Amino acid sequence: MPAPRAVLVGVDIAQSAHFDPTLEELALLAASAGDEVVARVTARRRAPDPALFVGSGKADEIKALVAGTGANGVIFDQALSPAQQRNLERHLGVAVADRTSLILDIFGDRAQSHEGKLQVELARLQYLSTRLVRRWSHLERQRGGIGNRGGPGEAQIELDRRMIGDRIKAVSARLDKVKRQRNTQRKARERRGTFRVSLVGYTNAGKSTLFNALVKARAYAADQLFATLDTTTRALWLGEQAGSASLSDTVGFIRDLPHKLVEAFEATLQEAAEADLLLHVMDVSSPQQHEQRNEVQRVLAEIGAGDIPQVWVCNKVDQLDESQQPRESVDWILGEGGRRFRRVFVSARDGMGLDALRQAMADAALDRLNPTLPAPDADATEGHPLDHPVSHHA
Repeated sequence: MPAPRAVLVGVDIAQSAHFDPTLEELALLAASAGDEVVARVTARRRAPDPALFVGSGKADEIKALVAGTGANGVIFDQALSPAQQRNLERHLGVAVADRTSLILDIFGDRAQSHEGKLQVELARLQYLSTRLVRRWSHLERQRGGIGNRGGPGEAQIELDRRMIGDRIKAVSARLDKVKRQRNTQRKARERRGTFRVSLVGYTNAGKSTLFNALVKARAYAADQLFATLDTTTRALWLGEQAGSASLSDTVGFIRDLPHKLVEAFEATLQEAAEADLLLHVMDVSSPQQHEQRNEVQRVLAEIGAGDIPQVWVCNKVDQLDESQQPRESVDWILGEGGRRFRRVFVSARDGMGLDALRQAMADAALDRLNPTLPAPDADATEGHPLDHPVSHHA
């Protein structure tokens, strides 16, 4: 069966700082969902059109492009209101999706564990609850009856909304149970004095590949967005002095990650929020690495993990030109707000820099066990150049 053909649409609203004129990330999301991208359209507006988001003229242009390419659907890089989505589908004659629904589709396909499936179902239900006016005329009919069929005169849309609300409550209750189980497991690790490390980062930064390289695991890793969703935890030996640590691989972040999805994945993201150390994995070969790093930091702050110590793991150095290779495998850098971060340059695929990364984790574990130890000498750490050839990436 041939892959669905999609036209991508991006709208620069008042010259947004997050606008991607190439729509490259949206194209990667579409490919991850199994779609074939046949055309890309961009537009600029001061504000979204209330009815068609892009305005009638641009909507006509997209309609002609859909007809000319034989596209099966249109995907917008921005979030659409239920009314805008319904109006666009009527105008274009094909299915219309936005960035949020596309991400939800990918998460639905990738979730493997019971917990992951529950989290995706909750996010889907919360998204669907606002979209019951989409285009189904039967939702406007009145239905009589009792019980599950609704009370006398209850509109079908009200019945559907009530059923979705009941399901949301049931799934939320099951996720609360999962959260309690995770808390019990975490408390057991705390009693054992286990040093907890979580891998975080933008999707496709190479977290799962790095996880596999560090603990010799076989977690699924692929060169695609959201290759893995479910948290995996393994023991990692850091040496005689630091002892053993638990290393967790978490779901990747992405620009404009739907807030409801962050809420739904709270149980998984809690691994990061309660870690002793975060390994913030970055793809230093990406031209958007600065924006990706800031987005991860924003989400970490949102889930209460913004103040946890971090090591910045600059991955994929093997993909840099020779002139961009770092002069040091480890250095320190000033981040937002004047925080200093240890930075380690690695290639998870080739194994480059992994020993230095293990040492950085061991040092962090010893710092926690011996908090009275003096901080690294400022002159020594700042002696490593903060403006080395790859600083414009990091």
